[in-house]
Amino acid sequence: MLFHVTMDVKVPPGFDPDRFEALKAAEKARFQELQHAGIWRHIWRVVGQYSNVSIFDVESNAHLHDLLTGLPLYPFMDVAVTALCRHPSSTHEDDR
Repeated sequence: MLFHVTMDVKVPPGFDPDRFEALKAAEKARFQELQHAGIWRHIWRVVGQYSNVSIFDVESNAHLHDLLTGLPLYPFMDVAVTALCRHPSSTHEDDR
């Protein structure tokens, strides 16, 4: 199942910068693990914002929920999820 996920990160004022850097490093490691596994298929930055747009390929809604809530930066995120399906007019036979 494919999902379009927008993640907006909002760091509370005064949050310990060293702790935040450690969380960002853990988030990057987790992202790369999921990317190599083919689960986190795409990620793009949103220009001018601490935000990204991503495409996930997961087995279920619950699987996506567990992945997102397990991310190190999840407590600082506003997340929006949209389920996707193939468009019948697509000229591609896969979901690239």
